[in-house]
Amino acid sequence: MKLSLATVLALASGASAFTTPFGASPVTTRLSMSEEAAEEVAEVAEPEPEPVATYTCQSKEVTLSTPNNIEFGQMWDPLGLAEQGSDETIAWFRHAEIKHGRVAMAAFVGWWAVGAGLRLPGELATGLDFASIPSKGLEAWDAVPGWGKAQMFLFAGLIELHDELFFSRRGTHYMRGGVPGKNMVPGLYDPFGFSKNKSEEALAKGRDREIKNGRLAMIGIAGLYCAATIPGSVPLQPPC
Repeated sequence: MKLSLATVLALASGASAFTTPFGASPVTTRLSMSEEAAEEVAEVAEPEPEPVATYTCQSKEVTLSTPNNIEFGQMWDPLGLAEQGSDETIAWFRHAEIKHGRVAMAAFVGWWAVGAGLRLPGELATGLDFASIPSKGLEAWDAVPGWGKAQMFLFAGLIELHDELFFSRRGTHYMRGGVPGKNMVPGLYDPFGFSKNKSEEALAKGRDREIKNGRLAMIGIAGLYCAATIPGSVPLQPPC
């Protein structure tokens, strides 16, 4: 009798090891509820709306409307590049065109001045007088010491950097609704303020002239470079 009672108690205690405590929910139930809740949240969640631009870039139709095209009768764009870009792209193109035109005008005037024999007084570098610079454009460039060339490139880079910096901090960027080609570096363009009191119509006419003169200067400096590097490539062009 004692043996049978001990056997029953042992079996009862062993069976209790495979049962869950009173009041405790099974782990599998918690996991399944968590998965169901995640699926419900995923179904209810809506996609985030795309960010809306808070600026209005000048449309490419407005950008390309100036200057006039009386020389060709229409806009000269044989590759159709103007049709492939967005408003921001065309604004960037126009800004780059105006800058390249300004550099080309300065380069053409400098090449002409050297060829005409005009020289500044004093020394370009230690032991190198301005008067001793050759009259041909590329030879004059080769005569400039390496550090002098480095200073020119550094100065141009600083102008470019501060132009973008001031465009973003002191005005409206040309790709965010500002005017492409507007100079933002203080004192670099029109330091005497000649255009300060001009009307908007006069300023627009001046910008159109600048673009056209810049285009002509780009063609001119390219012609001088070709004539200097490839003899006979530019008809009627004397050695330069």
